[in-house]
Amino acid sequence: MSSYELGMLVVAVALLGAVVLPRLLADKPLSFPMFYVGFGALLFWIAPVPAVDPVAESTLTEHLTELVVIIALMGVGLKIDRPFGLKSWTATWRLIGITMPLSIASVAVLGWLLLGLHPATAILLGAVLAPTDPVLASDVEAGAPLTEMEVEAADVHEWGSIRFALTSEAGLNDGLAFPFTYLAIAAAGASAVDGVGWLVDWGLVDVGYRIVVGLLFGVVIGHLMARLVFHAPAVSEQAELMAGGEALVTTLFAYGLTELAGGYGFLAVFVAALELRRFEWEHGYYHQLHDFAAVVERLLMATVLVLFGGAIASGLLAPLTWEAALLGLGFLLVVRPLAGVVGFLGSSAPWVDRLVISSFGIRGIGSFYYLSYALADASFQELELLVAAELLWAFVGFVVLASVVVHGVAASPVMTVVDRHRPSQDETTPDA
Repeated sequence: MSSYELGMLVVAVALLGAVVLPRLLADKPLSFPMFYVGFGALLFWIAPVPAVDPVAESTLTEHLTELVVIIALMGVGLKIDRPFGLKSWTATWRLIGITMPLSIASVAVLGWLLLGLHPATAILLGAVLAPTDPVLASDVEAGAPLTEMEVEAADVHEWGSIRFALTSEAGLNDGLAFPFTYLAIAAAGASAVDGVGWLVDWGLVDVGYRIVVGLLFGVVIGHLMARLVFHAPAVSEQAELMAGGEALVTTLFAYGLTELAGGYGFLAVFVAALELRRFEWEHGYYHQLHDFAAVVERLLMATVLVLFGGAIASGLLAPLTWEAALLGLGFLLVVRPLAGVVGFLGSSAPWVDRLVISSFGIRGIGSFYYLSYALADASFQELELLVAAELLWAFVGFVVLASVVVHGVAASPVMTVVDRHRPSQDETTPDA
């Protein structure tokens, strides 16, 4: 089977998933990612196709996962019906400012102590697992634009909702985990004679400059594209055929220009989506913008997940040790949930919401991107870290696979139960 024929099969599976699976998997403990990974593993196991090796094909892995994530970030931003603000986004700031750093630090320390990783590699492992994936979290994300307007709800519950918290977290932490990836890269390249100069450079450039540029470019590009979209409506048949395509244009502009300026493109894309979304809150065209991005995302997601299944069938998890497997499960089932609970201490969120939000920190394609990006950097080209690359890919692959299965099985029934009891929860005032 040639790569061309394989590509046709992947596209066919993606289209099948988009058309048929919503009817087949509705209200069932299954998910699209589980189907795609399983299909990929079966395809590469029974078909005479080349093995999938993300280490050997690091450039392809990096760029393919990068493209999936930025399209997903646009879709995530367009879902959010809550105005941006310090108070109305309280849940998000807690998850980003407390839960994420705690998770990174915990994984770094455990990776260093239990797996014997180089300190820089341990930091990288924490940063790689930090982002809550915007691609695989569809079962616990907010719905399409205008389906659950949260503008009025913002005045009632400053903590938001489960879906809002997880959606906004997935949008922001894919960009804000990048400074920790750069911290690992800087630590890998630092020497004893450098003193703390490398740490100062990291704080000024990787934390300060890159974040500011990402925010500014996101706001400006999102605003300019919003004016184009809503002040120049489609008036021809050709224009109507491409309705919603502005979402992809905004994504590529925001990401490309921000990266050229040295900022965080992931952050810029999400901010641009928020700016685009807020321009006309109740305009029906947001459905077309969101749907266009969702279709592109679904096709790209299927490609990556089928290849991920193929990598598993080709031996991706072979270097995994039992210590690494235990750490991976411990991160999903203990570290992230506990860090989430700590992040919500003192908040007004009901305990049911705290536990659900803390438990559904889904890991996925964003982790693949961060790992491939960091391992391609010159700082990580030393022998000890190259030897660790196989183990890191096995570890991250195992965590993502476990997340796909555990969260894929649990998300739909858990959210069904929560939604069923939501009215009775909203009538009470929870204790902090």
